[in-house]
Amino acid sequence: MNTSLRISLSSVALLVLAVWLNLVGDVSTFQPDFAEPIINISVAIGRDATFTCHVRHLGGYRVGWVKADTKAIQAIHENVITHNPRVSVSHADQNTWNLHIKQVTEDDRGGYMCQLNTDPMKSQLGYLDVVIPPDFITEDTSSDVIVPEGSSVKLTCRAKGYPEPVVTWRREDTTEIVLKDAAGTKQLVNSYRGEVLKLTKISRSEMGSYLCIASNGVPPSVSKRISLSIHFHPVIQVPNQLVGAPLGTDVSIECQVEASPKSINYWVKDTEMIVSSPKYHVQDTPKSMYETKMSLTVRSFQKEDVGSYRCIAKNSLGEVDSSIRLYEIPGPNRKVYAPKYGTDQNDIVKPGQERTSGKSKLSYPPDDEEQQYGGGSAEDFDEIIDTMQHQHGHSHSHSQKPTARSPFGSLDHPNSINGRGGGSANGHNGGGSSSNGGNNKNLIAMMNNDMATRKPFVIPPGGRGPAGDGSLEGSGAGRPGSQVHLVVLVLVVGSCWVAMDHRLRRQCLLLS
Repeated sequence: MNTSLRISLSSVALLVLAVWLNLVGDVSTFQPDFAEPIINISVAIGRDATFTCHVRHLGGYRVGWVKADTKAIQAIHENVITHNPRVSVSHADQNTWNLHIKQVTEDDRGGYMCQLNTDPMKSQLGYLDVVIPPDFITEDTSSDVIVPEGSSVKLTCRAKGYPEPVVTWRREDTTEIVLKDAAGTKQLVNSYRGEVLKLTKISRSEMGSYLCIASNGVPPSVSKRISLSIHFHPVIQVPNQLVGAPLGTDVSIECQVEASPKSINYWVKDTEMIVSSPKYHVQDTPKSMYETKMSLTVRSFQKEDVGSYRCIAKNSLGEVDSSIRLYEIPGPNRKVYAPKYGTDQNDIVKPGQERTSGKSKLSYPPDDEEQQYGGGSAEDFDEIIDTMQHQHGHSHSHSQKPTARSPFGSLDHPNSINGRGGGSANGHNGGGSSSNGGNNKNLIAMMNNDMATRKPFVIPPGGRGPAGDGSLEGSGAGRPGSQVHLVVLVLVVGSCWVAMDHRLRRQCLLLS
């Protein structure tokens, strides 16, 4: 019986060996290999990562996952070996095998191998890169800084991340950063790269907020705002120290103040502080971190408002003031009397008369003589002729020489129409005597009659009188020469009228 049992076990062993040899022959015939390489993965910390291994002709072989740097087995086929709960495996078919790592950390960074348990073993490697966005190291980064004007300061920003971040500085208001070297040479830049920004001999214009920005290509980039305050005592600038305004108007004055820290600003007049009221309007308008415009409006400016106004600025570092003086100026409704001078002081512009040139002329109000003789009308000319006839009629019997009454004695010709020479109306020669006085009276009466009717005196055509017989009511004008002398006399009188000043015309005419 024992012999039979031994034979049976030997038969089973031979059978198993035959089957194993058969399997080995089949495996050697179809060796598994990788269809494509594993793709490297770069993922931000805290995200999930997945490696995929593509295999052909796997057959009865198994797929395993191993972390390359630590040789720690992650999984074999469908079983997870590691104790890391964030690691898992999956496969879609016998050709696609996946390794999943959830919420990766920096410790997960490294190489992962996909292995086939062939002889010799086959494997391929994929790399997991865990990147970290930038962040600032609080203890190594500057906070807000306060320094006095003219000193130096270092602003520091240190950041961490993977890859290593790059730090860039900019000003929040987009103005340029002032860099100075050891020799004091200035360089203006829009941005500066480096963890430490050094500012030397800083001025108030460099006051403001500075931004340090850290980036490494992994979103998001981060930035930090550092405020740089520069302290200095107040300074006042006054655009206009003298301001004039008409009475009854609103007038404004202003002072430009620069101070850091912020100053207390106020106005003073005659040792009394001015506050907003119905009379005054006080306002402070910030222009920048350290600039302020002080303005004061005086409503309905009056004489008692004339004087000096002081603007005062005070902070913890000092106090400063400046003065502005208000004065009165003529208003737009105030009349200014100015003579209207022309090119000649004798130029006259009568009221209502249009100017004939662009130049000003001196205007006078019309006087009595201007009103009496101005205009040169025919009636005025009748009166002139009447006066001349009367004067020459009385002076004929004395002398033909010029006198104070008749400077034009040379015009007393025997043939003149004055009746001092020439033939009479009856055809008799008067011989230059006073025998024609009666006829002269008739002539004067006729001319006075014309003046009464305000008709112009007209010489009849051809030297004929009203009777048409060639005489002028008994005068000697019937002769041809009498008309010529009349024309000459009229021309002389007209020249006297035009050439002389209106105040001298009457004297000229009386002398004529």
